[in-house]
Amino acid sequence: MKHIWLNKSGNKDLIIFFAGWSFDAEPFKFLAADDVDVVVVYDYRDLTFDVDWNGYERYYLIAWSMGVYIAPLIKDLLPDFVNSAALNGTPMPIDNEFGIPVRTFELTLKFAAEGLKGKFYQNVFFDEAQVEKYWANPVKRSIEDRVEELKALKSWINDKPVDASGVYKKAFVSEHDKIIPPKNQVNAWQKLFVPITSLPDGHFSFFNFKSWKEICK
Repeated sequence: MKHIWLNKSGNKDLIIFFAGWSFDAEPFKFLAADDVDVVVVYDYRDLTFDVDWNGYERYYLIAWSMGVYIAPLIKDLLPDFVNSAALNGTPMPIDNEFGIPVRTFELTLKFAAEGLKGKFYQNVFFDEAQVEKYWANPVKRSIEDRVEELKALKSWINDKPVDASGVYKKAFVSEHDKIIPPKNQVNAWQKLFVPITSLPDGHFSFFNFKSWKEICK
């Protein structure tokens, strides 16, 4: 894994954010940090977690998309969180009932390189206005390493099922998510007894918020 600090100003609170597949910190820089420190974790080609999170009084977890699976996978390496939120993801991300249907995932993997040239973002974002916002501050990673990441994620998910009981205290589910069917997300969170908040948006739901604190507090 890689990480980058979006804010490291000696605040008392730290938000640890696990991004989704193929992303980095760039598209999230518009969110205000206010009086919290924020570190973004991304690129799950390996599972090395080396964020120095010591010294804070309170910790908050936000995870999005594939990050919703990754955080429970390494929960023994993480601090205790005051609050935790999952956005448009599930701890069972490749699953016909609780995540991305298996056939859909296999097609995504097969055509990942081509999709990342443009079509993928048509599905990630709700409309063209959001796509334009994204291209104003896009991911800086290469297509090659993002394809490798998806292959690695498939391996982790197949070999390392997670127990996400108690990890998330709330979940946001977008009504128009084209990546992970909203019905499957609802199935997953109901199974885990996690309260759900519906958003009138697509898979990338962050334009509904102005700050990181708004998501997790």
